[in-house]
Amino acid sequence: MIMLNHNQYNMNFLEEKILEDGKINPGNVLKVDNFLNHQIDIDIMRQIAYEFKRRFKGKSVNKVLTIEASGIAIATMLADLYDVPVVFAKKSQTVNSSDDKYVAQAYSFTHKKMNNVFVSRPYLSADDKVLIVDDFLADGEAAKALINIVQQAGGEVVGIGVAIEKGVQKGGEKLREAGYHLESIAIIDKMDYESQTIEFRK
Repeated sequence: MIMLNHNQYNMNFLEEKILEDGKINPGNVLKVDNFLNHQIDIDIMRQIAYEFKRRFKGKSVNKVLTIEASGIAIATMLADLYDVPVVFAKKSQTVNSSDDKYVAQAYSFTHKKMNNVFVSRPYLSADDKVLIVDDFLADGEAAKALINIVQQAGGEVVGIGVAIEKGVQKGGEKLREAGYHLESIAIIDKMDYESQTIEFRK
């Protein structure tokens, strides 16, 4: 179990779940495979979706956009609340992939490689008001790629919702400075593998 490394405060449900079931691996990598991005805890996904719906109250949304694969569960739960389609950007070509698509590049912090991500043109248009969601935000590369794709389509990004933000890596800071409405349910300011401690932003 991870320990909190500052005085107790009123944590939210996701911060509590990270402390209970998360693990800090060497290199200060947070592992939450057992509830977020390998095995999926449906109750946590449901709570994340409801929290995003609350935080983006008043926003007009007609598409929820994410990137494969870990963001799809959150996006699906949230899109159900809005009763709108989920669109997810793909990272790999298949025999069924269309040549008629919006493409952007995103560097994967987790996999240490550059990915071309794409959305087929019929699924995004200038009429779309898009809420972008994902499981993690580190350097913000995936979010920037999705923003780029929405801009190529002529649509509007009405908000960005992230389950866990790694505050030390400044991706969130840059997106907020750029004027985007970014909501992160848990923001991690510090974590330490040796002591298995974590510090959330209040």
